[in-house]
Amino acid sequence: MKKLFFAVAVLMIAAVSTVSTVNAQTSKFLRFGVKGGANLGKLDGTGFQDGFKLGYHIGGFAQVNLVKGFGVQGELIFSSTKTKTTDDFSEIYNTGNLEDNGKKITMSYLSIPLLANIDLGTPRLKLQVGPQFSALVSDKKVLGAAKEAFKGGDISGVAGLWLQLPIVNVSARYVIGFNDVKDINSVTNTSNWKNQSIQLGVGVSF
Repeated sequence: MKKLFFAVAVLMIAAVSTVSTVNAQTSKFLRFGVKGGANLGKLDGTGFQDGFKLGYHIGGFAQVNLVKGFGVQGELIFSSTKTKTTDDFSEIYNTGNLEDNGKKITMSYLSIPLLANIDLGTPRLKLQVGPQFSALVSDKKVLGAAKEAFKGGDISGVAGLWLQLPIVNVSARYVIGFNDVKDINSVTNTSNWKNQSIQLGVGVSF
């Protein structure tokens, strides 16, 4: 997963650099910026409290307008979300460690969304859809039940809206995880753990 993450990062940087060189004198084809905001996330899985909890995200992006009404956008985003295990977590997964019950967990990811930008009647408002590749950068050894509680990577789908004002941009998107991020091999419960988040962001475009 980490090899896939870094391969995607290298390809994205190479693609942006190539397009930047070709369109260096025509700024309307290429736009850079920074963004940040709220990250409402949860870990969808048995043994974790339901409901979204507040976190944050921050990062940068590059937009390439390929043809009228359509373009692509790559981002490099650091995001942090919180979750909490239920009071019977150790019984559900037979961990034998009572400290795993009601435990607060912070999960931090470095993510690369690769999105299609589709104009919705105006270049100011865009529909954004695409995959997201993430690497877990926080400590995976958060539960006493296992050396590694979470896998190091996550693959997600992203869908949302982007409002592009002259300088400021506003975005809202939903991110849903496709793969099981559980990495506890010694438990008998085989339920999946999948990430979900709602991101509300504000940024500046150059």
